[in-house]
Amino acid sequence: MNRLTDAIKHLIIINVIVFVAPQLLQLDFTNILALHFPMNENFGIWQYVSHMFMHGSFAHILFNMYGLWAFGTPLEQMWGKNKFIFFYFSAGLGAAVIYTLVNYYQFNGIYELFIQAGLTKSEIIAILDAGTTNDQRVVQAVSQEQFNKIIGLYETPAVGASGAVYGVLVAFGMYFKDAKLALIFFPVPIAAKYFIPVMILGDLFFGMTKYSVGNVAHFAHVGGALIGFLIAWYWKKNQFKTHY
Repeated sequence: MNRLTDAIKHLIIINVIVFVAPQLLQLDFTNILALHFPMNENFGIWQYVSHMFMHGSFAHILFNMYGLWAFGTPLEQMWGKNKFIFFYFSAGLGAAVIYTLVNYYQFNGIYELFIQAGLTKSEIIAILDAGTTNDQRVVQAVSQEQFNKIIGLYETPAVGASGAVYGVLVAFGMYFKDAKLALIFFPVPIAAKYFIPVMILGDLFFGMTKYSVGNVAHFAHVGGALIGFLIAWYWKKNQFKTHY
């Protein structure tokens, strides 16, 4: 059984504290710490980091912390504490930025319909804040599906360490590609080099279609995997080079 390495131990402790403390104190820090859409009044630049320590449910934090421990431990043992921490936060920040960019692209496409219908920016923000409208300009220019979509993008904050954990997962697959992994719903061991790409392709598919189950930030997963891959690929490629 993998021992608990220093960086992972402290990351897990902080995540658990941030998850448990608000419940014990009966406080809600979602508006402060969760990652909001940049045009939302609750948005803060610090949320690109703070959202990584928040989780929406016990199952959410359990699976993320298990993944961090199971796949991150061999990486921290190999890289050392400081290098692992740099990698973890880089993947998490990259995931959040890519997630925001994808959301902004989707948001802007519908936002332009509001503009073309003759609404001003302040009118649009007021409608988004209210979450509903009877303005006939909007009713005629935007479908109900599009309206629900832009409201969801504007109002729904993102929480969780999943983006960073996906980066860790990809790096694990690159360095330990023949390690056997088993799924709960498919308990036959599968090599990491096959298992991990399938997971990422699944997130990409669900993120680009309407088949996603639940409120999952699929593009944050894909973003974390992409940044994790780039960093791990660069480090692996250059690990044996000697500089004079």
